[in-house]
Amino acid sequence: MPRSTYHHGNLKQALVDATVGLIEEKGPLAFTLTEAARRAGVSAAAPYRHFASRDDLLAEVARQGFVEFTERLEAAHAQGDPHPVVAIQRLGTAYLLFAQQRPGLYMAMFESGSNALDGERTSAEAQHAYQILYRAADALFQGVEVSQRVSTSLVANHFWSISHGIVELFTRGAPIQARDLTAEQMLASAGEIYFRGLGVMPEGGLPDAETDPARD
Repeated sequence: MPRSTYHHGNLKQALVDATVGLIEEKGPLAFTLTEAARRAGVSAAAPYRHFASRDDLLAEVARQGFVEFTERLEAAHAQGDPHPVVAIQRLGTAYLLFAQQRPGLYMAMFESGSNALDGERTSAEAQHAYQILYRAADALFQGVEVSQRVSTSLVANHFWSISHGIVELFTRGAPIQARDLTAEQMLASAGEIYFRGLGVMPEGGLPDAETDPARD
């Protein structure tokens, strides 16, 4: 008997969701299109209706990851209220939470090393996320003399690197950890040292405000 064709309601998304699960279990480079198809409940040939290769599928997973990541960053930034330093610290917290809560997406975005991630659509979504951090970094220098400002892009990249490094040390199973600090505590203390060094920390400390709305 000929094999019947499986009509999936949303084949493309089913493959993406299946791949996220496989990445969480095996890592971003250890799955195949055939495994993704099997996990999604479709034939081995079905993925080729939407994806030319495994890397093509991985790029779509990463693209969707950056879309969700951007939404989380936008919500965490909350238009910079109540203070720019509080707001940018919340971005770091949102970064940590995303890595903890969505490890499959995070690994596809940052740990796959695939050339497919350089594609136009994925790169565009990554830039959307970066622009939120760039605006948050730029807001730190409101009222600061131009001659006293540090490059906004430099600050944005520094803080992205701080957040990413803490994720890798604390939430990605790295063998070396600061056992007396949580990831959130490390982020908060690193941010305070960094922003005091920039001279943007308000006198008397930060306003008393919720610093991680992304948890809600």
